[in-house]
This record gives sequence, C-alpha cells and structure tokens, in this order.
Amino acid sequence: MFGKKKNTDNQIKESTFSCQRAGLIIRGTEFRPKGKNLPIAIVSHGLNEGQNGVKKYAQFLAERGYVAYCFDFCGGMAEKCESDGETTAMTVLTEVKDLEVVMEYAKSKSHVNSNRILLMGCSQGGYVSAYVAAKHNAEIEQLILFFPAFCIADMIDAGNLLGTKFNRRKAPDELKCAGMLLGRCYLEDAYDIDIYEEIKGFDGDVLIVHGSKDKSVDISYSEKAYETYLGVESKREAPREVLFRIVEKGKHGFDGKYAEMAMEYMKEVV
Repeated sequence: MFGKKKNTDNQIKESTFSCQRAGLIIRGTEFRPKGKNLPIAIVSHGLNEGQNGVKKYAQFLAERGYVAYCFDFCGGMAEKCESDGETTAMTVLTEVKDLEVVMEYAKSKSHVNSNRILLMGCSQGGYVSAYVAAKHNAEIEQLILFFPAFCIADMIDAGNLLGTKFNRRKAPDELKCAGMLLGRCYLEDAYDIDIYEEIKGFDGDVLIVHGSKDKSVDISYSEKAYETYLGVESKREAPREVLFRIVEKGKHGFDGKYAEMAMEYMKEVV
C-alpha cells in the first residue's frame, strides 16, 4: 500500500555521486533530506534527455522524505552526457544494468533504508524502471511510470522508430533517431523483449501517469500496462494499489503546468 508522507521542512542537500558498470563511470545527483533510515527513490530519464530533465522529480521526492537519485545513463544522450559510454552501445538492457548499479550504490549508503525503494522513470526510463522492478520484485516497494515507452518493440517491428524509418529485416549498423546515433544492438535488444510479460513479475504499488495529447507514445500503451498490473496477484502482506492518472492535454514529456499536474498525482502515493 502506498504510504502517504508529509512534506518535510528540512533543507535538502544536493551532491554529485558516481559509480561504475563494466568500467564505465555513471554520474548523477543525490538529493538528501535530513534524517536516517530514509527510503530511496531513483528517477530514470528518457531517450536523449539526461538527468537534468528529471531533477525536478528527484527534488520533489526528496521534499517528500526520500533520498532521491537521478543520473545520466551510459550513452543515454547525444550531447553533454555526464556518464561514460557511446550512444551506439546503449540499449534498454544496458540501461537496466546502469539502473541496477545505481540501486546498489544507493543501498550501500548508511542513511537509507535499503528495504524501501521507489523506482520512477519517464518514457524509456519508465520502460527500464518497470523492467528492473519486475526483475528485483522483492526489493522494490513502489513504481511510478510517466508516459512509459512500452511501444519500442512495436516501433521496431514497424520499421519506424520515432519517425526514423528503416528495414527491420536488414537493420543498419547505425541509425539516427531522436537526435542521437543508435547502434543495431538497440534494435535487437528491445525487439526481443515482450515488456508486458516482463512487468508481470512486479506485484508492488504502481502509479502510471500519461498525457492525453502524447504523440510519441500513445496513451493506449499505458492503459494496457495498467490492466496488466491490475491482473498481477500480489503476494505482499500490505494491500496493493495500482493507479492510472491522465494529464489532460499533456504531451510527451511534462513541463510547466503539466509537470505540476503530474506531481500533484504523485502526492497521492508519496
């Protein structure tokens, strides 16, 4: 069951952190409220976005009492990526590994409660967060997904990835998409995953938020995710909540008043 938390008046300490995955340095930001034994929140960004695009959510979660982390995925953005790695080597599965490393880093801190972890992700970061939550079901308490990109495999199957067309049966070694250069490995990894089957492994609390005017990821993908999570039988002791909220007129990626509307929905669960 989602536990409601009061706003804290404590000052939030912002600091950088780093950890490693396969020799690549992952760099991010920690937002830490005062206190000990604090729950963990890790926020994952979307394709070619970077941690700066989700810092507002990490800050919000810190204000709600979480030690919150955001970071750049390795090769996760074309320019100014603070983490190591090439965009042509990045896939949804390398991002899964990145998130797992950040999760282990966060759990190692003395001021956290490693038994209370919230994962939050936007777009492709939502896809990755949902995948990791199912893979580490026993460790994850809460999952928040903003416009999760559960459409990736369908886009690859159609040979049209966010407007970039290609022949799936003769996939190129490199593909320019969403302002960044992707490798064939990106197409191969994502195409082989049935994300709706994968997410059935998570039986914790879920909040999904999607914009009604999203033209990049149709809202039907979140509707299907919502129905999928509702169908998962929970084995947890506490009652489970699965919530789906719509940001009216919201597009793909919330900013301004739409981000404020989305964070109001977050207050229902944190």
